[in-house]
Amino acid sequence: MPNNPLPLGLITHSLPAHWLTALDGQVNLLHGPTDATSLAPELEARLGDAEGLFCLLTVKVNEDLLVRAPRLRVVSNMAVGYDNIDVAACTRRGIPVGNTPGVLTEATADLTMALLLASARQIPLSSRDAREGRWQTWSPTGWLGMDLPGATLGLIGMGKIGQAVAARAAAFGMRIVYHSRSERDLPGCERLNLDDLLAQSDFVSLHVPLTPQTRGLINRNSLHKMKQTALLINAARGPVVDTAALLEALQAGWIAGAALDVTDPEPLPAAHPLYSQSNCLIVPHIGSATFRARQRMAELACANLLAGLRGERLPHCINPEVYAAQKR
Repeated sequence: MPNNPLPLGLITHSLPAHWLTALDGQVNLLHGPTDATSLAPELEARLGDAEGLFCLLTVKVNEDLLVRAPRLRVVSNMAVGYDNIDVAACTRRGIPVGNTPGVLTEATADLTMALLLASARQIPLSSRDAREGRWQTWSPTGWLGMDLPGATLGLIGMGKIGQAVAARAAAFGMRIVYHSRSERDLPGCERLNLDDLLAQSDFVSLHVPLTPQTRGLINRNSLHKMKQTALLINAARGPVVDTAALLEALQAGWIAGAALDVTDPEPLPAAHPLYSQSNCLIVPHIGSATFRARQRMAELACANLLAGLRGERLPHCINPEVYAAQKR
């Protein structure tokens, strides 16, 4: 019998072995480091032989990489978003690109509500004041926060995550308004144009993908349209918000505060002035960081990788036009 070697698959990051069991005996795997922000040298050296690429958001899959990977047959991104990938360049080469939708919806919606609640009730500030000795006694006017019942939550983007946030916010008695490209059949939710949403919302929460149209969507102009008492929450992508404009808005009091799971740049340098703003809560992109969500993301990414290596249709393909092109 002929010896058929296993296809070479590059994984840009080291992941727990039990997340990748579907690949055992199916793919010859080469892993990068846990904290990779670019393709590791040992992976770079094998690009010419790689048939599959399993990547995370922190590694760019661009024209330069693809040119050096002539045998590549599939790119599997362990994320819902794919702004790290030049999808058009992959499509031109007939390379299907997979993502991992659905499995992180609930975790990201939970994190969004955690950011909203923490900011609304001054939890980071009051915790810091207690730890640093500024809590002298119970104070009737100390660390006053915002009430959620009756407050208006404005959701920019009403996909699966936006809808999951809306369901949670409704349980708190909030009024839900949203802005999206299309009308949704969502009882209890009102669709508004962007300017009206910004003007009416006590909380503005972002749930849009990063595209040329959404990059810098929240800028000096849009921040000026928000209430001075409003809070901005970003659990989408950092570049949706103009960082310099947000810093100015927080310093000048255009808005009351912000809570960010994502930043631009990411990670935000430790010396960045946003960290010194007492009205800005920043966490390190942990929207999907639950045990179950991250493992399910890895499992879906494995399924996409294996399908691509077998010449089968990816379970979750973001450029299905590659299959139509292959039939011509």
